[in-house]
Amino acid sequence: MSTTASNPDDLRTEVRGWLAENWTTLPPSDDPWISSPEEIAWREKVLGAGYAVPTYPADWFGRGYPSKLAAVIQQEFRAVKAPGACQDKHNIPANTLFAFGSDELKHELLRDFLTGAARTCLLYSEPGAGSDLAGVSTTAVRDGDRWVVNGQKVWTSGAATSEYGLLIARTDWDVPKHKGMSYFIIPMRQPGIEVRPLVQITGEAHFNEVFISDASVPNANLIGGEGNGWRVLQTALAYERSIMGDGGRGSRNKSKADSLVELAREHGRLDDAALREKLANVLALRELNRLNNLRAKAATSQGTSSSIMSLGKLAMSRILHSEAALKTDIIGTESLLAGPDNPEADDVNFLSLNAFFTSIGGGTDQIQRTIIGERVLGLAKEPETDRDIPFRQARRS
Repeated sequence: MSTTASNPDDLRTEVRGWLAENWTTLPPSDDPWISSPEEIAWREKVLGAGYAVPTYPADWFGRGYPSKLAAVIQQEFRAVKAPGACQDKHNIPANTLFAFGSDELKHELLRDFLTGAARTCLLYSEPGAGSDLAGVSTTAVRDGDRWVVNGQKVWTSGAATSEYGLLIARTDWDVPKHKGMSYFIIPMRQPGIEVRPLVQITGEAHFNEVFISDASVPNANLIGGEGNGWRVLQTALAYERSIMGDGGRGSRNKSKADSLVELAREHGRLDDAALREKLANVLALRELNRLNNLRAKAATSQGTSSSIMSLGKLAMSRILHSEAALKTDIIGTESLLAGPDNPEADDVNFLSLNAFFTSIGGGTDQIQRTIIGERVLGLAKEPETDRDIPFRQARRS
């Protein structure tokens, strides 16, 4: 790969030329959780060019670029709507593995995580440990060169189609809850792992329950070291909140997702002063969130997390709910309709129902407010009576 571009102008010229020579629109995907062969082949090209993770060192598919140069690559890919670049900003499994995994495990899995050839899910939340992830009780017990896992996870996105799961499990019950967890990359397609879909109010089955009975994970797939799972988890959650802060999943009709002004114009509502004020508020929130996310990413480096990410995640939740209310207001009584014969109403109603996904996934709005209060504003922490006692003595669901 060429790594000669050392200033933004030269790099921009290089990337534009590369895209002009290589990029062609990919066919639409039938399943957002499964990368098509065409998309995997495209991401292989991006990886080979050093654009997939430009801030990584050259030994690990990158270019060793600072964030300012990497931003140039991201801008040019976005301009032509090409995927696969600058995954060092958002690829949860790849970035977590890169920050904490052994070289051997990175050689085994990193390429597949970056190309989409291996899909992953997040095995974090449990029926008795949702907002308080430090209270997980799924167990991993060492048995020679492997760990035997038992427990249940819930609200797991994409579990049915994943080859690997990023698993947080209890490995020591005799230390305080934050210190007794470890983080694994567990193969999903094995006896002992059962996935059951959870149908949402939108009609989708985006989430799943996962039942784990004597499943096995190699000791080589333990990342960050035994007992250091909480630290690894915080980094992974920072990436997740960054993704959701950048653009939580909203509209089902992507062509309408960013056209609030046009929608108001089409329905003759731009002369409505009250509606214009609501529209201005939503657009201002979007811009404020964009700037705040840039601030958060500037404060974040590999292997660390930033509490500022919670601001973006919380803001996107508010933005999606506000957009849903605004779109409902714009189209008026048409919003009472549904189904493919009423595409605008169908889209608005989907957005209204699906907005709650961002309010819950990746840590609830209430959890984000607690993080912001304690770690950004420096407010007093809520009392935790179980923080310094062995986990087996702690009260739990």
